[in-house]
Amino acid sequence: MKAFVVAAVLLLAPLAAHAACSATDFAIKDFKPVIGAGGRMILRGELVNNCAAAAAAQVHIDVKDASGKVLQSRQAWPAGTSNIPAGGTVTFDLGRMFHPTPDANSFTASVGDVRTW
Repeated sequence: MKAFVVAAVLLLAPLAAHAACSATDFAIKDFKPVIGAGGRMILRGELVNNCAAAAAAQVHIDVKDASGKVLQSRQAWPAGTSNIPAGGTVTFDLGRMFHPTPDANSFTASVGDVRTW
């Protein structure tokens, strides 16, 4: 029985460590949307890992019109399939994922899913 408990603890320890990191442990810093020449969108920012462990997070961006209606929405993993070290940052520019639209009025960026690779 003791061996079973030890095996269960060792098996579940990585899950517990993963559960300790959540979307609220990440922050998006210096998000500065710009509509450049030819309507090209530049959606740059930094994803900061404030979690105690290395992990990755998905960034979710919405492009909205003046009434707040979502025109386009995309998600991406700025670090790819790499973990961001605890306290580390990764820069991103997700503008290439969006089509130019003259109705774009505001942009929101948030952290979605969190995962360890």
